[in-house]
Amino acid sequence: MNKAKQLEWRKAAPHPIVFVSGGEEYLAGRSIRSIREQLRAQDQSLEIHEIDAADYSTGTLLNITSPSLFAEPRLVIIRGLEKCSDDLIADGIDYVSAPTDDTTLILRHNGSSVRGKKLVEAIRESQFAVEIACADIKKDSDRQAFVQGEFAHAQRKITPGAVRALLDAFADDTAELAAAINQLLLDSAETISEELVDRYYGGRVETNAFKVADAALAGRAGEAMALLRHALATGADPVPLVAAISMKIRQMAKIYGNRSASAATLGMAPWQLDRARKDLTGWSDDGLAAAIQAMATADAASKGAERDPVYSLEKLVNLISHKGIEQGK
Repeated sequence: MNKAKQLEWRKAAPHPIVFVSGGEEYLAGRSIRSIREQLRAQDQSLEIHEIDAADYSTGTLLNITSPSLFAEPRLVIIRGLEKCSDDLIADGIDYVSAPTDDTTLILRHNGSSVRGKKLVEAIRESQFAVEIACADIKKDSDRQAFVQGEFAHAQRKITPGAVRALLDAFADDTAELAAAINQLLLDSAETISEELVDRYYGGRVETNAFKVADAALAGRAGEAMALLRHALATGADPVPLVAAISMKIRQMAKIYGNRSASAATLGMAPWQLDRARKDLTGWSDDGLAAAIQAMATADAASKGAERDPVYSLEKLVNLISHKGIEQGK
C-alpha cells in the first residue's frame, strides 16, 4: 500500500516531497505554481531550482539540497520525470528516503511512459511524500465537473445553462476554459447565468456553431442558415464550424440504438445525454445515416477536398433541419 498521502490539486501545499502525476498539464502547472507562491509568502528568501530530468547528472540533487550557510528555504522542481536519466533514478531513490530539512522537492511525471518506474515506486512508498494526481480532462463529464468545481471552490453560483454555454464555447483547451472562468468570477453578478456567459463569449466560433446546430436540430431551417451565414461572414473558418456541429450528431448517434445507456458509459455529461435524447425525437435510421454521411462530406470539404466547402456545410445544416430528409426529392 502506498504511504504517500493523496492531495486534491486545488489543495496543493508544501511537503518535503511532492509528486505531481498525470497528463493534465494545466492542473499540474497550477499545483506547482500554488506551492511556489505559498513557500515564497512564508519566506521571501526562498531559493528556487528547476531541473530537467533528462539532463540530470549524478550528485546534482545532493549539491542543491545540502544545508547552506544562511539556511534559506529551498524549492527544487524536477520536470519531465517520464524522461529521467539513470543518475536521477539512483539519486532520487536515496533522497526520498531521507529528504533535507527546509527543502521542498517537486517531481513532475506526466504518465506518458514507464520510465523512472523504480523512482516513482520509491516516492509513493515514502512517508515524506504526497501525490497530486492531475488526470486528463477529456470527457465532457470531466470538463463539467471541472467548471462546477471551480465555481464551488470560489463559493460562487453558476446555472446549469451557463455551464453548458461555457463548455460549448471552450471545447478543447482546459487553460482557456479556466481563464474564462476566472474572468466570470470577476463579474459582480450574484449568479453566473447563460446570458452572462453569452455576453462575454458568445462571439466564439464554437458558440456560434452550437447555436447553428441547436437551431437546425429544432427544425428552424431559416434561422440555422442565417446564423451559419452570419458566422461565415464574420470570419469563422468552416473547419471548427463543422467540428462543433458534428459533435452534436455524434452524440445522437451514440445513443440512437442504446437509449438506456448511462452518461458515464457513453462518456457524456448527464445534460448532454438528456439533450441528445431530446434532439433525436423524430429521427429515423435513414435520416441519421444521411446526416452522418453529409457530416463526413462537409468535414472533408472543409479540409480541402472540395473547392466550395461552404456549399457542403450549408447542405449539412439544411439536412439536419429536416431530420436527414433531403428536400426536393
